[in-house]
Amino acid sequence: MDAFACPRLALSIYAAVQNLRRAALAALAALAALVLVPGLAAAQPEKCPRMVADRAPIRLAALDGGGLRLAAAAGLVRLTFLGHASFLIESPAGVTIVTDYNDYIRPPLVPRVVTMNRAHDTHFTDMPEAGIEYVLRGWSPDGGPAHHELTLDDVWIRNVPTNIRRGAGTEYDGNSMFVFEVAGLCIAHLGHLHHLLTPAHLEALGRIDVVLAPVDGSYTLDIEGMVETLKAINAPLVVPMHYFSAWGLERFLSRLGREWQVERSAEAGVMLSRETLPKAPTVLVLPGR
Repeated sequence: MDAFACPRLALSIYAAVQNLRRAALAALAALAALVLVPGLAAAQPEKCPRMVADRAPIRLAALDGGGLRLAAAAGLVRLTFLGHASFLIESPAGVTIVTDYNDYIRPPLVPRVVTMNRAHDTHFTDMPEAGIEYVLRGWSPDGGPAHHELTLDDVWIRNVPTNIRRGAGTEYDGNSMFVFEVAGLCIAHLGHLHHLLTPAHLEALGRIDVVLAPVDGSYTLDIEGMVETLKAINAPLVVPMHYFSAWGLERFLSRLGREWQVERSAEAGVMLSRETLPKAPTVLVLPGR
């Protein structure tokens, strides 16, 4: 070994030790920040997190006052299919929401919040009932994309703009999907979806627990397009809507049933929570159309 080998080795060891010392000090500083700075010790939870349970099948409940009391006591969300593309969502705190609120299908109560899309008059109204606190249209009357973000008790509602066909053309950002985070459960209503979702749409949706999907296969996406969309969203539970016949529904179920489990409810209402989500991807058919 030449005369310079040992000094070089000593310098290399010294540099390595100093690097380790700096790394250790940085780690200690980060730990101290977690302990001493409020809010850093516990990271903010992700919006609409998915928690798929390993146990418990979907729990169904009758549409009565007892079911409402059960939902409130257990922290369950009640989802009721009213028909076409309208659902009644009821939170444990008593917030009521109707999707695609219109003049033809009305809920048995005046909801606090309604959402609408503008594809046809079966999806919106210009004359919402008096007493509705929030009317959220999926389009902007002034043009451009609509923007909604509403927090109401235990509910957080927001929209994700989508495009809509207008004759032979396309109106970009002319309609919306809506996302409802209710007691930690994230529900997405796809509206009158006319196109596949881009990565930007999927990022805006976030992680979805329950997706309310139009399955007519013609006025909205075709069947294969909807299957591709549902795979991209990757929600544990799919509830079909916007179909016009038993044949149309069965056509969708026969296709999706190759990869999803299919369950049918005898009642139009279902009680849901994170803990009651199915483990395997499931389609739940609620009666009515």
